[in-house]
Amino acid sequence: MKFLDQCKIYLKSGDGGRGAMSFRREKFIEFGGPDGGDGGKGGDIVFVAAENLNTLIDYRYHQHFRAQNGRGGAGRQKTGAAGRDTVLRVPVGTQIMDEHNEQVLADLTRPDQRVVFLRGGDGGFGNLHYKTSTNQAPRRADPGWPGREAWVWLRLKLIADAGLVGLPNAGKSTLLARVSRAQPKIADYPFTTLVPQLGVVAVHEEEEFVLADLPGLIEGAHEGAGIGTRFLGHVERCAVILHLIDGTVDDVAAAYRTIRGELAAYGHGLADKREIVGLNKTDALDPTAAQAKLRQLRRATGRGVEVLPLSGVSGAGVPEVLDAVFTAITAQRDQIEALCPHPDPPPLAGEGTPSSLPPQAGEGGVGAAAAFAEKVE
Repeated sequence: MKFLDQCKIYLKSGDGGRGAMSFRREKFIEFGGPDGGDGGKGGDIVFVAAENLNTLIDYRYHQHFRAQNGRGGAGRQKTGAAGRDTVLRVPVGTQIMDEHNEQVLADLTRPDQRVVFLRGGDGGFGNLHYKTSTNQAPRRADPGWPGREAWVWLRLKLIADAGLVGLPNAGKSTLLARVSRAQPKIADYPFTTLVPQLGVVAVHEEEEFVLADLPGLIEGAHEGAGIGTRFLGHVERCAVILHLIDGTVDDVAAAYRTIRGELAAYGHGLADKREIVGLNKTDALDPTAAQAKLRQLRRATGRGVEVLPLSGVSGAGVPEVLDAVFTAITAQRDQIEALCPHPDPPPLAGEGTPSSLPPQAGEGGVGAAAAFAEKVE
């Protein structure tokens, strides 16, 4: 299955059905009166986070989605049928952005999370609704409220506990293949990994965490060099960054500063995340050279950053690195639980009516539509 983490789609909720203008005409019924029913509500556009999906490839070729319109009312006080909702299944971690790909309108971070993104238009009133003691034969029936439409971007940010970053050929895919059952492509040329890869890493027999392997970065990636920094968005949700340095390069400090510069240029708080630096490929170095490069890296990273030697091929030092990563993940989880002992589900970004979309016709009056994005448990 191909990996796609960003796409643009068109959405339109259903229009409400027209109300009916009808009068009861029946033999021996002298005063039949109005009996026109209301129109049905239009269908909603609903997003659901599916745990078994990890790509947006389903939306590459099918990009227009419309919910069913409500049916019109009829005589004999018949209300029109409501339109069917259009339910879009997306991977956990999907963000719904505005048409300019700037504002987050909704963020689906939990399995089975359900968001009513565009509410269908309400049905119009039939003439029965307007019957009063002073207006016993109303000849008014309203059209249904129109549905809402929008172009939006879907952007997937994979849910991972730790992210692997580094220059091309730093050994990231080799490490992922060793510590998990993932099978990334491994070769001796740059940019072997073109899309993010996920693996579940088991530690301490009963504990595990998710590790994301990202395509390699090079100097100038924030300006589009190489694959660019597009996939760094998947690190934004990680608790810790595992920064791998190729121990066989001449200047390991320069390699470290290159990646740090790209993380800082990308922004979004990546430069402030907890970082663990791994000097990889120590099996190709003699002990004296390995110790010298470790000292060089520790001077470049400064205090507070763990620098550990490892070899993804032989497995030397890998358990110690995994323990350090898991400790950092656990520390962040404990910190979150301390701040929120009983956390409620986070409010959805985009609740209410965003300024980027016009309010629905009739908002605030009879038959007004609900908010732009509302959460449905």
